[in-house]
Amino acid sequence: MTEDPSRPAAASAGEPRPLSPAAQRALAEAEARRLAAGANAKPAPKEYQGPKGPEPTRYGDWENKGIASDF
Repeated sequence: MTEDPSRPAAASAGEPRPLSPAAQRALAEAEARRLAAGANAKPAPKEYQGPKGPEPTRYGDWENKGIASDF
């Protein structure tokens, strides 16, 4: 396959591309939000009379008395 001269050469695998100032700011803000969320995290309350086993909404199936329904 021939190289397209109009496209710039790809950076080497060991050399990351420099980030723009906006990208650096966004990464710093995201890290601050992660730290704040971790500091304010509370354990989830225990669920009573809930489904047994894995969370059904996560897997897309509800099972009640051996009958599975998919929403």
